[in-house]
Amino acid sequence: MKTFRILAAGLVGLAFAGLAHAAGGSKHPHGPEAGWPFEGFTGQYDKASVQRGYQVYKQVCASCHGMKLLSYRNLGEPDGPFYDPAFPNPNDNPFVKALAAENEVMNATPNDAGEFEFRPAVPADRFRSPFPNDAVARAANGGALPPDLSVIVKARHYGADYIYSLMTGYPDFSLYEDRIIEENGETIYQTVIDMAKFEKLGSYKPDHGPAHMIQPTGQYYNPYMAGDATPNFLGDPRHTPPGGFLAMGPQLPDGRVEYTDGTEATTSQMAYDVAQFLAWSAEPKLEARKRTGLATMVFLLVLTTLLWFSYKQIWRKVEH
Repeated sequence: MKTFRILAAGLVGLAFAGLAHAAGGSKHPHGPEAGWPFEGFTGQYDKASVQRGYQVYKQVCASCHGMKLLSYRNLGEPDGPFYDPAFPNPNDNPFVKALAAENEVMNATPNDAGEFEFRPAVPADRFRSPFPNDAVARAANGGALPPDLSVIVKARHYGADYIYSLMTGYPDFSLYEDRIIEENGETIYQTVIDMAKFEKLGSYKPDHGPAHMIQPTGQYYNPYMAGDATPNFLGDPRHTPPGGFLAMGPQLPDGRVEYTDGTEATTSQMAYDVAQFLAWSAEPKLEARKRTGLATMVFLLVLTTLLWFSYKQIWRKVEH
């Protein structure tokens, strides 16, 4: 009995520890209200959205994030956003060639002087990396290493929902306030966020008292980023808002990208499109896999039916 009590007390302690850890976690991400078109047994990517998502990646994300597992020819392969049946070989697709040529990559072989020169990319080349190595990437981003986006939707819990929520979850600029305080004879500049007015949280009540968050220099608060904001929260620690800080600031203000198809580039629209493009890059064969799976299930259903009737016919005169 004593051993049982000790085990029970330990389990209760672990439960409370888990709750305490969860309190410093992130807000549960959510996708668009209408959901994602690629979900379900017969779901497919919205090709127009994936095309716009590539434009968002190219004009916004590519300056910091690479996609080293993707080649430009993947854009023109079957089920790709720029696939053209007239060019079954994506290396011959003129539009894919033009997209690749917008980027310069280093030649794999040196010239006659032994120097490596840059040249326009071709469809067979991998996506151009924004930095030559990780050390340069960290130095350019305050010590933070921008993650590769090739399979980011597979690498993060909740996938496309996480990408969409993160990109749309930053506090509005109107909630920010710059403060100058004197501490130990030293002037300190602070950026403070009024969390009580941050409607996307939906959990902080007026009776919880003052709710200000000090944003560290070079860092940005986001409720969907895993972390613990308690040390930076100037309020009741029992009501610390979810989320944490990351080195990437808000990247998709309204109108940041001018879509070639005329779609209005709102924050939610750009987040939706780039999340769908990243979902495609993480699983470009999703539609083919679903088609194969559906045909296989139909075949197995027909086979099962035939086997059942064959069984009944063969053994019809045998008593069981």
